[in-house]
Amino acid sequence: MAIGRSENMRRVHGKDTQPELTVRRMLRELGYPGFRLHRKDLPGTPDIAYIGRRKVIFIHGCFWHGHDCKHGLRKPKENSLYWLRKIEGNQRRDACNLKALTCLGWKVLVIWECEMKEISELEERLRVFLAD
Repeated sequence: MAIGRSENMRRVHGKDTQPELTVRRMLRELGYPGFRLHRKDLPGTPDIAYIGRRKVIFIHGCFWHGHDCKHGLRKPKENSLYWLRKIEGNQRRDACNLKALTCLGWKVLVIWECEMKEISELEERLRVFLAD
């Protein structure tokens, strides 16, 4: 039995996604525990925040945030105008949040869903980003 579009969209979560859980586990294994999750007091509600280091990490889905990879460039087949406008809005919001965070003195790392496949490269990016 096929599920409807609304039911399918309800299954998409904004928090505690598999990529987020993977990055959190990786951070603990690399020796960087002590992060805070989904800080609403920071622009964009970053997925992971290191308050003392003034560093935040966003884990973005390629489709939802319009990444320039094959998943992000995929065009929706149904109601495409709505989805393209939504993704463009997400991109504008992401840019504003990035600018606001940097103006407040925060360092920002964006991890794209497609980058989760290269674990060793992702670990190195996290190490470099979190090094003092």
